[in-house]
Amino acid sequence: MSLAEMSVARTARDTGLIFRRQLRQTLRSKVAIVFGAVQPLLYLVLFGPLLTTMTGVGSFGGGNAWQVFVPGVLIQLALFGAGFVGFDLIADLRSGVVERLRVTPASRVALLLGRVLRDTLVLTVQAVMLVAAGLAMGLRAPAAGLVAGLVFVVLLAVGCASLSYVLALMTRSEDAFAPLLSAVTLPLMLLSGMLLPMSMAPGWLDVVSHFTPFRYVVEAVRAAFRGDYASLAVAEGAAVTVALLVVSLVLGTRRFRRENA
Repeated sequence: MSLAEMSVARTARDTGLIFRRQLRQTLRSKVAIVFGAVQPLLYLVLFGPLLTTMTGVGSFGGGNAWQVFVPGVLIQLALFGAGFVGFDLIADLRSGVVERLRVTPASRVALLLGRVLRDTLVLTVQAVMLVAAGLAMGLRAPAAGLVAGLVFVVLLAVGCASLSYVLALMTRSEDAFAPLLSAVTLPLMLLSGMLLPMSMAPGWLDVVSHFTPFRYVVEAVRAAFRGDYASLAVAEGAAVTVALLVVSLVLGTRRFRRENA
C-alpha cells in the first residue's frame, strides 16, 4: 500500500471514529433532531396552505403549488440547519474538547469530516420528514425528482456545515458568531426565492437575486420536483452546489489543519 493510500485509509478510519462520537452525542437528545425540523414544518402547515389559492398565478402556473413551496423549505432547512452547527463547535472550544483532540493522532481533516457527516445525516432525516409531510399535505412529484431534491439538500448541507465551522473558528464566540450568521443567512433566504419564486418580484429585485447562489439551487430542486431533469435550471443548480461544496470543504480543511497544527 502506497503512502497516499495509507493516508486516505487513515483519514477514513478517523472520520468514522469522529462521526460515531458526534452521533452518540446527538442521539442523547433525540428530541433535538425532531425539533430541528419544527420550524420548516410550521412553514408547511401554516404558510403552505395559503399558496394553494395561487395556483395558476405567475410562477405557480397551473400545476401543484407544493412543487414550488416544498423545495424552498428544504433548501431553507439545509441553510439554517447546517448554518447553525458552528454553535456546537464553539461550545466544544470553550469546554476544551477541541484542545484535547489536538494531542491525539487523529487526522485533522477527519476532525472536520466527522462532524460534517453527523450534521448531514441529521439534516437528511429531517429532510425526509419534511418531504413526507409535504406528500401528506398534497405534494405531487415523481420519485426520481424527490430523490434528486434530497441529493441537492445533502450536498448543500455538507457545504453549509463546513462554512459554519470555518466561521465558528474565526469568531470563537457566540456573541460574534450569531450576528454574523444572521447577516449572511437572512439575505440568502430572502433573495433566493425560498418562500416565493423571485420571478414574482419587481424587476430590480429579481436581477439582484441572480447574484445569490442559493437561487439556482432552489430553482433546480423545483425543476426536479416537476420532473424536468434535463432543464437548464437543474444544470445550473448542480454546478453551483458542487462549486459551493468544493470551496467550503477546501476552506474548512485548511482552517481545521491550521487550528489543530
